[in-house]
Amino acid sequence: MSHSHFIIHKPYGYLSQFIYELKRKKKLLGELHDFPKGTMAIGRLDEDSEGLLLLTTDGMMSEIIRSKKVDKEYYVQVDGIIHQNAIDELQKGVEIGFNGTKYITKPCKSSLIHEIPAFGARGKKIRDERHGPTSWASITVNEGKFRQVRKMTAAVGFPTLRLVRVRIGNVHLNDLQAGEVIEVENFQIEI
Repeated sequence: MSHSHFIIHKPYGYLSQFIYELKRKKKLLGELHDFPKGTMAIGRLDEDSEGLLLLTTDGMMSEIIRSKKVDKEYYVQVDGIIHQNAIDELQKGVEIGFNGTKYITKPCKSSLIHEIPAFGARGKKIRDERHGPTSWASITVNEGKFRQVRKMTAAVGFPTLRLVRVRIGNVHLNDLQAGEVIEVENFQIEI
């Protein structure tokens, strides 16, 4: 059986799904492209997160990519000027709340980003300089608890203002623009 695979740059304000049953009108992935029947998002990005999202009609491919064997890298804009001590804490693992209990995140890769990434303006303005400085960090995890990266930066005192996934395994966002969709032969994820 032949499968379809897509790399997309999920814009801010979209749900990582094709059907939304509740009454409020939401922007869905199907509005970005005419995807074939049975297409599913591999993992999720929150409505207020953006960046790299992989879609497929192959459930086995989805399982492989969502596994803990595949790294996911995020660039996060945080409130305040994040420092190396906070980066070190993130790398070791921090305590976050998950399903009503405390959870210690697994060790991860994290670093300061000294140049502002060129993602372009977000769909909704974050804030301006009057509210204080912001800074950027890179966080690479291979687990995906609910809003984990946001909870991690808050746990070290730097709440996330903007979150952009830039890499899944060896697939990179590169210069893909918000809302852009590319169909690919396969993802060639290295494990």
